[in-house]
Amino acid sequence: MSHITLIRHGQANTQARDEASYDALSDLGHQQAAWLGAYLRDTGSHYSRIYCGTLTRHIETAASMGCTDVVQDPRLNEMEYFTLAEAMRDQHGLPIPQEREGFIDHLPRVFAAWAAGDIADPYESWEAFETRTQQALAEIAEGEGPALVITSGGLISMAMRQSLALNTTAMARLALAVMNTSMHRLFPIGGHFSPVLFNAVPHLDTPERQFAQTHL
Repeated sequence: MSHITLIRHGQANTQARDEASYDALSDLGHQQAAWLGAYLRDTGSHYSRIYCGTLTRHIETAASMGCTDVVQDPRLNEMEYFTLAEAMRDQHGLPIPQEREGFIDHLPRVFAAWAAGDIADPYESWEAFETRTQQALAEIAEGEGPALVITSGGLISMAMRQSLALNTTAMARLALAVMNTSMHRLFPIGGHFSPVLFNAVPHLDTPERQFAQTHL
């Protein structure tokens, strides 16, 4: 098994409340990605293979990082949080937050209902999201050399859930914590993936860049 470094995309449209509007990097998102790409080059980091999802924010992040020969895989796409939020609003009367702080309570409730099967006819089941995450990363791990995977916070938190056998509440807490362009590394130990890096943003650690340590 090869180790995998997961990257969350750069900041997207923080004002969006639907999937289509959210799926584009902000100016800051492009800058975060450029800083990350420069950091990886400056530190001599080498990845034999680079993958990303097919969402615009994944592709733009890879491009702003300076990545080439990127393999796009739809299994690495984020779950459709706003679609699920709309279903929760319509089926259970749970309002979609209008302020960013509101998602701290909202996201765990959506995850819990989705995992429990309490959202009728979701666009994708919780089990399907689990399965595609596991299958995509397992296939990538079988390749030669370390791999870089540019994806989203929900998929990263699902990968951590699977690695650490986390419950849904813990997974939601991780999802809320994942910063834009943060790095997360899964290393094969004893035939299983173990996290050896979580939420690292060394490219944003200097005082003049700390403003760019964003979660949304």
